[in-house]
Amino acid sequence: WEFNGSFYQPSAFLMMGIPGLEALHHWISIPFCALYLLALLGNCMILFIVKKTQSLHEPMYYFLSMLAVTDLGLVLCTLPTTLGIFWFNMRRIGFDACLTQMYFIHILSFIESSVLLAMAFDRFIAISHPLRHSSILTKTTVIKIGLAIILRGVVSVLPIPFLLKRLTYCEKTELSHSFCFHPDIMNLACADIKVNVFYGMIILLSTVGMDFIFIVLSYILIIKTVIGLATKEECLKALNTCVSHICAVLVFFIPMVGLSMIHRFGKNVPPLINTLVAYTYLIIPPALNPIIYSIKSSHIREALLRALWRK
Repeated sequence: WEFNGSFYQPSAFLMMGIPGLEALHHWISIPFCALYLLALLGNCMILFIVKKTQSLHEPMYYFLSMLAVTDLGLVLCTLPTTLGIFWFNMRRIGFDACLTQMYFIHILSFIESSVLLAMAFDRFIAISHPLRHSSILTKTTVIKIGLAIILRGVVSVLPIPFLLKRLTYCEKTELSHSFCFHPDIMNLACADIKVNVFYGMIILLSTVGMDFIFIVLSYILIIKTVIGLATKEECLKALNTCVSHICAVLVFFIPMVGLSMIHRFGKNVPPLINTLVAYTYLIIPPALNPIIYSIKSSHIREALLRALWRK
């Protein structure tokens, strides 16, 4: 412990695996390894196919590549600590290392939310204004959107590590997960955490909350456009291009909102439920997104089959 008058700060935190199932961690690591491997290989495959296939050099697939890079980042952020606990029972993580991991997890989560919004905007333009799609979403515009998304995530989360470092902590240093999460860390403090709670809620609502609202609005406008199409076949064809994106939105937003609500209001929620929601939020979307887009996108499937056929 570092002591400075009445200021206490732990040198390290202790991470938690799956509560009550510590004896089975080696066996539980098998499905986790499978999910991590699936996420790494699947997202790398998406990036490889988009890069090598000239016909996929379109805004939709540029945004899909951004989503794949973000998912890879989330996987690499949590993989070392999660498997370290399951394989070697390495629960200890340094205070600064914990804040660094937390910072990147939150940045990447906000970036993923923003990328999903950009993909919704792309679908809206493609369906509502198909003739102007290429002129509105040029390569330069896509790059600017990508840079704005990154800048927004970096700036939004930047104050959080400093807000946590200013707090004095109690003797309890055990986290609820195998990774560092802002609400989890601040709840270990003995000081007044109203500023942390307020700022956390503000950035959550102004980033993820606003993104979700605009995604819903985009689909309301898409449905309004689709209803006006001449035939049922055209209507179904237009909606079919949105299915994979809708699945990715649900897979990401439902567990994320659930985890945030549990940490802020679910004091009586069993630790096992808390842990399962956390893993669902950070591991399932990166593993499922490549599968969702590979199944629903005929262009991705065809490019993948051509790549495999050449080999």
